Amino acid sequence: MKDIMGLMKQAQAMQAKLQEAQADMERTEVEGTSGGGLVSVRLTAKGDLKGISIDPSLLKVDEREIVEDLIVAAHAEARKRAEVVMAEKMKGVTGGIPLPPGMKLPF
Repeated sequence: MKDIMGLMKQAQAMQAKLQEAQADMERTEVEGTSGGGLVSVRLTAKGDLKGISIDPSLLKVDEREIVEDLIVAAHAEARKRAEVVMAEKMKGVTGGIPLPPGMKLPF
């Protein structure tokens, strides 16, 4: 019975750490850039878009498609960085315990 109580306490502690990590990920921001820094996108570690910066030199009518492509590329880079940040934070929460394949945190 002691083992079950110990497991329950560990599960509760992990849940508290997970909630803390999720709140931290909402505050943590990552940035992705493209076009040599002409376009940048800021996301939270959870993937919420926080801001876009476009160099004024790109704001020409005939270059609209280029700007759109650069925004998509910058967003993709920021999203990858957010995934890395999230994975590192979750690794600390789970104490290095590997999760089953396909299972991602937060749920």
